[in-house]
Amino acid sequence: MGAALVDEPPLSHTRPAAEATMRAQRLQRGLYLITPDDRDPLRLFERTKPLLPHASCLQLRSKVMDAASLLDAGSRLRDACAAAGVKFIVNDDANLAHALGADGVHLGEHDGAIADARRLLGDTAIIGASCYDDLARARAAVSAGADYVAFGAFFPSSTKSAARRASLDLLRASTYLQVPRVAIGGITPDNARSVIAAGANLVAAISGVFDAPDPVAAARSYLSCFEDPTEDPTHES
Repeated sequence: MGAALVDEPPLSHTRPAAEATMRAQRLQRGLYLITPDDRDPLRLFERTKPLLPHASCLQLRSKVMDAASLLDAGSRLRDACAAAGVKFIVNDDANLAHALGADGVHLGEHDGAIADARRLLGDTAIIGASCYDDLARARAAVSAGADYVAFGAFFPSSTKSAARRASLDLLRASTYLQVPRVAIGGITPDNARSVIAAGANLVAAISGVFDAPDPVAAARSYLSCFEDPTEDPTHES
């Protein structure tokens, strides 16, 4: 279980507020697109590039590519993201993010310290942290210099079937963190409005986009959920 959901004071006194605000503003509200597992760098690039105009950022995530393929895919996607004005984030690996000249890195609980990633990637890098169902972990991550936090899974996920489950109340209680919050885990265009209404600034998707019959249309559907999230019939008041 996560920490108790309690209101806490802002954290601006614990980190360089001006730098944190600057980095946070670089993540626009919208779709946080994550790459699917694909062993072929060129095929992954061709699947991803048409989606970039509809994404706020792209995370390179692969559990199946070897190191050379990751560098190949990452180089292609980095350049495409730059051309599209989309932030390029590398999952798990600050060293790979550094090698690729990525905009930032996303760290899970076993992927190293935020402070180490900051020293390697520099003051302008965007560093995100997985916080699962744990508000105390999120507070510690922001205090350590994280520029955004990710909570989830909010719904059953085909990517991580055993993922810890997070609640909408956790999102509501995390407003005081004053950094963008990403909702992840089983989020589809049919349920995205509920997490947005609860406070998510970005919604993460893999299969909901890439496995759709029309991935571009699916990406647009996610974006439409930001127009009026309170219209969602599953929204909890």
